[in-house]
Amino acid sequence: MPYHQTARLPNLRLRASVIRAVRQFFAENDYLEVETPIRIPAPAPEAHIDAQPSGSWFLQTSPELCMKRLLAAGYSRIFQICKCFRRNEKGRRHLPELTLLEWYTAGADYSDMMTQCEALLTEVAHSMGYRDGLCYQGRRIDLSLPWPRMTVTEAFARLAGVSVEQAMQEDRFEEVLALEIEPWLGVERPLFLCDYPAACGALARLKPSNRRLAERFELYIGGLELCNAFTELNDGDEQRVRFDVERELRRRAGLTVYPMPESFLEALKDMPDAAGNALGIDRLVMLFADTTEIDDVVAFTPEEL
Repeated sequence: MPYHQTARLPNLRLRASVIRAVRQFFAENDYLEVETPIRIPAPAPEAHIDAQPSGSWFLQTSPELCMKRLLAAGYSRIFQICKCFRRNEKGRRHLPELTLLEWYTAGADYSDMMTQCEALLTEVAHSMGYRDGLCYQGRRIDLSLPWPRMTVTEAFARLAGVSVEQAMQEDRFEEVLALEIEPWLGVERPLFLCDYPAACGALARLKPSNRRLAERFELYIGGLELCNAFTELNDGDEQRVRFDVERELRRRAGLTVYPMPESFLEALKDMPDAAGNALGIDRLVMLFADTTEIDDVVAFTPEEL
């Protein structure tokens, strides 16, 4: 057996335990596990996510569109663990083929989803033998509930050299977030970063009290971004306008302009109020394996195939 696969064996055992614990949590909380197609005619046309072509169709970047169609059909509590594919994503924390946990809850909003996220990850941590805290890269992280929340505006004010408004104007939001802010998030306790600029939540509902902000959050533990969640937008007309904006951004950048996902937009008229969450299984295993390299927690990297 090649050395790298032998060395990864403990992490692959850990990975199997994490996935088993995730499934147990959702089974005990009355969620239906679903499988939706990986190959689809049109991905969500987000400006900064590139889909992998598969003939005239595409490999999914997320199961989001199909799972929301199930919500619209009356499936009120669903989850899925699946492979997703994103071109031009390879690094210490990124793979072009990743494993994603995605779940949706009808009648919930992003605040409810934060509570669900706490419950899930606490349960998984307990199953791994971590009761009150864990160590990641030499730091102890306190897992006691509730986990703190910080708005994006607060994070930029405390940790960045520019305001969130200036970063957006200069098209540097993701750069500043990744380089100046993320390394300091969740290093002592898990932290929910919430209330993103509206332009950074193409599929999220806007806050009724401030429509410049999207009801979106990401969870950070030990500087790792683990999940991305929303109160879901279920207005088909507004979603079409937002997708048109994203498609125009792709056109201007010289990127593939994806077809409009008409079946998804049509289904939104029947979709209930809901919250959804996409959590990276690979990164979650990185946390419990105490590694900074995503290559350490998968059986094969692209270079080894």
